Amino acid sequence: MEQIRSAYESLSQWWFELHFSRNQKRALAVIAVTVLLLSVFVVARGNTQSTAAPEIIPVTIAEPEIFVDVTGAVNNPGVYTLSGKSRVIDAIKAAGDSAPGADLSTINLARMLNDGEQIYVDSMVLNSSGKRVSKKTPTGPININRATARQLDALDGIGPVIAARIVEYRKVNGSFLSVDDLQKVSGIGAAKFAQIKSKVRI
Repeated sequence: MEQIRSAYESLSQWWFELHFSRNQKRALAVIAVTVLLLSVFVVARGNTQSTAAPEIIPVTIAEPEIFVDVTGAVNNPGVYTLSGKSRVIDAIKAAGDSAPGADLSTINLARMLNDGEQIYVDSMVLNSSGKRVSKKTPTGPININRATARQLDALDGIGPVIAARIVEYRKVNGSFLSVDDLQKVSGIGAAKFAQIKSKVRI
């Protein structure tokens, strides 16, 4: 209290010692009161206003597209554009789903697709009794992307074990892009590949 009283007395003394007229002192008092009130108003308003949070705009990254050729026992064979995360089953569905008599047992439906590959859906061969039978061995070079394990086994130097590996490679990695890719299959070295190269195709 003593400090307040001392400050008040000093302010009063300064006020009376001012060499202003009475009208000038009134004007100065009005200005001082106005500035004080405006300061209080600005401080109070700043404390009550909340700062708006900046708007967060989500960034959407488009998935890459791939082109896949779907042929064989499907309802609408052709080239289809799919998302980069599509699987074999998605390509078959895009082609109108498998046709009656399709044999999906030789295809890994859950495998991820690669751009530019071909999906071939085999057809089952039934005898007169309606039982499934093996396909006839084709004459000439065989298609390594469509041949069965039995057909691959008929090649010189390719036994049932390597034939099964070739079929499994197709299931896991998709169609062969060239006959040279056969050398990626375990058990097919340069010598064995040279032996069968003229008897296979894609």
